[in-house]
Amino acid sequence: MRLRLNTGMVIDGFELTEHLSTGGTALLWAVSRLDDPMPLIMKIPLLRDSDDPLPIVSFETEQMIMPRLTGPHVPRFVATGALEAQPYIVMERIPGPSLKARLPEVPLPWPEVVEIGVKVAHALHDLHRQHVIHLDVKPSNVMFRETGEAVLIDFGFSRHEMLPDLLDEEFREPFGTTPYMAPEQVLQDRCDPRSDLFALGVMMYFFVTGERPFGNPRGSQIRRRLWRDPAPPRARNSECPPWLQEVILRCLEVDPNDRYATAAQLALDLENPEQIQLTERAERLERDSGMKTFKRWLKARRAQPLETPNIAGQLSRAPIILAAVDLSPGNEDLADAQRALVRRILSIEDGARIACVNVLKTSRIAVDILEDEEGRNLHVLRLIQLRHWAATLDLPKERVTYSVLEAPDPAGALIGYARHNNVDHIVIGARASSAFRRYLGSVSSQVVAEAPCSVTVVRTSRDRRPTEA
Repeated sequence: MRLRLNTGMVIDGFELTEHLSTGGTALLWAVSRLDDPMPLIMKIPLLRDSDDPLPIVSFETEQMIMPRLTGPHVPRFVATGALEAQPYIVMERIPGPSLKARLPEVPLPWPEVVEIGVKVAHALHDLHRQHVIHLDVKPSNVMFRETGEAVLIDFGFSRHEMLPDLLDEEFREPFGTTPYMAPEQVLQDRCDPRSDLFALGVMMYFFVTGERPFGNPRGSQIRRRLWRDPAPPRARNSECPPWLQEVILRCLEVDPNDRYATAAQLALDLENPEQIQLTERAERLERDSGMKTFKRWLKARRAQPLETPNIAGQLSRAPIILAAVDLSPGNEDLADAQRALVRRILSIEDGARIACVNVLKTSRIAVDILEDEEGRNLHVLRLIQLRHWAATLDLPKERVTYSVLEAPDPAGALIGYARHNNVDHIVIGARASSAFRRYLGSVSSQVVAEAPCSVTVVRTSRDRRPTEA
């Protein structure tokens, strides 16, 4: 017998203070606990007398996953209650409404849509690195901290690759919210993190046009997304820039292999639109022809669940490599050695994205002169030099970005860039040792000590020779 819930009731030390909402599968109550100042929320499953086991199975899924999640992009887990007594999950209460509150305002200005997309992409990449695919990304499941980070909520349909997938084991049907569901989810494939990128693409499309790309299909209608492409965003909102249409339509590709490989790569493009390589997607103003659609329909009739990699495997196949290039005169040999190593890495990591970065050191106190003796802009010159440095890597343009960071602390700038862009590997050159550098410390040593990822330090053969006493 389940408890009748009332304000003031105490469950396992948590006092119910306010009934917030009743959803399709759960109740939400604001709760408090003695000596715990953090705002808390309790999620209680709706256990009705019916033959539908989905609410309790999805709740069990969330109970398994939530305790294993950490970081700013998920609510902090606090406690859970056993099914035998009163099942619940207590977690941090994120103040403010979800993105669902913005729906009456659509279409939103496209720069705001980009800002939302960047934040959600960073949140998804953090979730994927914790071996979890959300599989129900939609506006009502996205909130924002006061500090700006996107927070993902509601993991009832999620998949943790290290845990049993109860939904897959007990049901033979697709799960998710149909307007946002990826084609592979329609085929009951719950193993691909790129499904979340499809849902984010649907969300950005909706926010920029005011319409959902596939409407609100029901039943067998959801299979249409296996062959029918949406109307291009610019056909519905001419203010959408071509580069943003390129990004959105790439997210909405039927084949996951044609989408972004990772959420980190998606975020990198959204934050560097001037470096996006535009394809025919950017110029589309109408849907694909009937013949092209018919061919996809024939293919969809034989479609089976894809053989997808595990989450960690997918992320590892598409790393972001930061090449911290020193363009100072006299360091050409070091730049060549660094390029050779990056080329070797690319021969192994054929899905890698390269971020070529140089730091233009500025003064903390004095006024900086950012032009050379001939009046040429140093920032622009460095960008040109970076492009020349990477030219012989022979990479497609969409796999390379170039950034010149202006900062008084080069090591701190590189570390900050790596952390913000979810860089997986830094390749940095190190000059020959000297008494001055040993005393003050080098940029490369600070990067090695503080970077949030793997670091490879490159030296030339000359610099590897032992120094004479």
